[in-house]
Order: sequence, then structure tokens, then C-alpha cells
Amino acid sequence: MAQSADDPFNGFRLEALGGYDSSRAGSTTDDDGNPNNDQSIDGVVYGAQAGYDVNTGNGVVFGVETELTTSTADAEFEDGDFENIGLGDVSSGRDIYLGARVGATVGERTLAYVKGGYTNARYNLNSTFDGEDFRSSIDTDGYRVGAGLEHAFGENAYAKLEYRYSNYSDAEIDFEDESRPDEDLGEIDLDRHQVLAGVGWRF
Repeated sequence: MAQSADDPFNGFRLEALGGYDSSRAGSTTDDDGNPNNDQSIDGVVYGAQAGYDVNTGNGVVFGVETELTTSTADAEFEDGDFENIGLGDVSSGRDIYLGARVGATVGERTLAYVKGGYTNARYNLNSTFDGEDFRSSIDTDGYRVGAGLEHAFGENAYAKLEYRYSNYSDAEIDFEDESRPDEDLGEIDLDRHQVLAGVGWRF
């Protein structure tokens, strides 16, 4: 069933996302003594999200959402300085998010919301052994919080702008060779900042 124009923030939705992504060493690993070492990797994040919202009719909206994204952020050497975020020579991989949001309508067509939930991000290790690529990745677990604005166009289409912060505190190395067991890295401290735009359709 199509969404009612008088009830724009209700029901199932699908959307495409894209924007800015930055992962950096957290406060416990940041190199504060070297101002030239920003210890961050930056790139473009893109992916898709699915969600379901309930408009209570009194200006409050509750929702759940799940998301799959990836990023072009990659550790590099700049002027002899390695952008070490605490995980070694890595590039950003897929990121899985599962969470909830709550919002308040601003006028009839705009929603201001906050969100939070669980995120599992993968960082691919860039390494070689005997001239061959050595494939492994670091899986990290953490939490995400964020806030955004969403605006409805017509009966079904919408667009949004969102900022979110993620912190990862647990990690393990996953090896491509299935005969080699995963290796627990214990506690880590990794921050992630993202600014994304999204366009979607409600059903």
C-alpha cells in the first residue's frame, strides 16, 4: 500500500546512502605528541538501508533500521608519515549496522531524529608474503549514535541528511585460510565519523 501524504513517516522504507567517512585512532591510541600525524583514513561511504517506522500521530516517530555500507577509506603514506589508526595498514571494508531511532516531526513534512545501535565494521589488512597478497581482515564490534533530518516529498519519496559517530572497542583477525583460527585482538579504541545523505522510498 502506498504511503498516505498526511502520514509521511510511517511504514517500510528503502534508501540509498552516500557521503563522507573518516576512521581515526581513539583517545587512548592517538599520537598527541606529533601534530603532523592525524592518524585518520578518509574516503567515501556508500550503501543501502532498510527500515520500518511507526508514526504515533502526535508528532513522535519510532523506527528500527538495518544497513549495509562500504567505504573507500585506505591507510596511506603522506610525506613519509604513515596514517596509522591503530590497526596497521588497512582499508575500510563492509559495515553492518542494526539499530533504532526516535524522532519528532517539524511541520508536516520534516522529521528530526536521533538514532543508536550496534555496528560491526570490517577493515581489510593490506599485506603481502613472498610477493603474494596475504588476505585477512579485522572485524570490529561497537556502537553507533547519530542524528539527522528527513524530509518527505509527495506521498512516497524522501531525502535525509545525517551525522553519526561510531566507536569500536573489540576486534579479531579473520584469516582467509579457514584452517587458521580467528585471532582475538582484545580491546581496541577506534573512532568513526560519517556525514551521509540519503534518498529513499516508502511503501
